[in-house]
Amino acid sequence: MTRPFVFAWHFLTAIPISRQHHVPTGQELAASMAWYSTVGLLIGGLTALADYGLRLWVAAEVGNALLIVLLVLLTRGLHQDGLADTVDGLGGGRTVEDRLRIMRDPRVGAFGATALFLSLLLRYAGLLALPSTLRLPVLLCMPALGRWAMVSLAWASPSARREGGLAAAFLTHLSWQHVLLSTLVLGAALTIALGGSATVATMGMGILLLVLIRQRCLTWFGGVTGDVLGATNELVEILFLLSIPVLVMAR
Repeated sequence: MTRPFVFAWHFLTAIPISRQHHVPTGQELAASMAWYSTVGLLIGGLTALADYGLRLWVAAEVGNALLIVLLVLLTRGLHQDGLADTVDGLGGGRTVEDRLRIMRDPRVGAFGATALFLSLLLRYAGLLALPSTLRLPVLLCMPALGRWAMVSLAWASPSARREGGLAAAFLTHLSWQHVLLSTLVLGAALTIALGGSATVATMGMGILLLVLIRQRCLTWFGGVTGDVLGATNELVEILFLLSIPVLVMAR
């Protein structure tokens, strides 16, 4: 088991797989992002397994709610926190400096709380409306897609915090090879699970969304932060969940 994989797993999940104390270098932090899609697939596998068990014992509405709770617990609410902080910064700051300062505040404001509630509501509605034939492939690939989006945006964008921050340690040594590996893993998983046409549509939609997010981040924040990457994960996952039935039917 490579050290970068361990770092990726420990950063993205709440499940420890190594009892040893690891102190990563900057290069290892960047290399860990190459494993993000793989970790996402493993998270998706655990989610799909839990979904199968829940459907045997509880109603669909209850099962979907519990599935969201599981995802939040499994990832320590890391990306939901990023979404709330990002929206708080956008809603409360008039300048780049104001937005970055507000995003550092650990408290959740009204804008962030509203965004968090709406994101969970949309995720619940998407799960409830998801056709049974698509449940397994979507639950498996959705976390991988969101984490691929974080890697791609991080590589394509400068760090917003010149003094350093959580994202800066990852961005400094991130290379196109790391992005390529993450992309290949995701592309293979999507192709096997959903087919070639849906994969092209999904990746194309993801790239367009990332281009838009990058442009807005440069304007609003001067770059990306860890919070922005977490918010990107949430946006991409929810858009995928809501749009995939249309993309598959359009084949």
